[in-house]
Amino acid sequence: MSYSIDLSGRVAFVTGASSGLGAQFARTLARAGAAVVLASRRVEKLKDLRAQIEGEGGDAHVVPLDVTDLGSIKAAVAHAETEVGSIDILVNNSGVSTTQRIQDVGEEEYDFIFDTNVKGAFFVAQEVGKRMLARARGAAPGTFTGGRIINIASMAGLRVLPQIGVYAMSKAAVVQMTKALALEWGRFEINVNAICPGYIDTEINRHHWSTEQGQKLINMLPRKRLGSPEDLDALIVLLASSQSHFMNGAVIAADDGFGI
Repeated sequence: MSYSIDLSGRVAFVTGASSGLGAQFARTLARAGAAVVLASRRVEKLKDLRAQIEGEGGDAHVVPLDVTDLGSIKAAVAHAETEVGSIDILVNNSGVSTTQRIQDVGEEEYDFIFDTNVKGAFFVAQEVGKRMLARARGAAPGTFTGGRIINIASMAGLRVLPQIGVYAMSKAAVVQMTKALALEWGRFEINVNAICPGYIDTEINRHHWSTEQGQKLINMLPRKRLGSPEDLDALIVLLASSQSHFMNGAVIAADDGFGI
């Protein structure tokens, strides 16, 4: 006997989908049957990813999105729902960071991180969530119209690390945001959960792992290894599915034990 999760008929909106974890989340949800909306500023990258997904028989759509611009958020969500249908799943993945000691962080760097990781994530969730709430309130009795919101935080939101202190602060805010949304929206069958990945090898950071500093960091890890984006596949599909109906406000560390 085998067990599988089928997301056919669901629409998933993935922010930061142009590379790294966002691209992998989109591919994974498409393989599970969802129609995926790829959202990012880098539209050409999104088009390449759409071609990959469609080449595998999946359903993908592209919308431009700048999460630091509230007008862009509203336009992207409206475009997605007009073109594909009501959003059932939000993967709130857009994120940025800098590497600096606390005393060297200026207002520009601080705003760069918080505008994307906290403010942007909040208003994307709010825009999608308001539409999920409207559907839930207008539904016929007994009709399921809930949704799934998956915020991508970080193990740095649970354990502060040197030289990325502001990033850690921002991801801690995402953790609390997840709980706040889950508390208010859970009764409408909108489940909001967070994933806190550990150190994952992606094309964005791959060059770092071969440096002396990168090798020292790997040797600090419990099993002296990095994760791969595929290591989060099963978790993202579970949280996107109806099988996660009893999970709300969960903050799940996927860090190979680094936070222990």
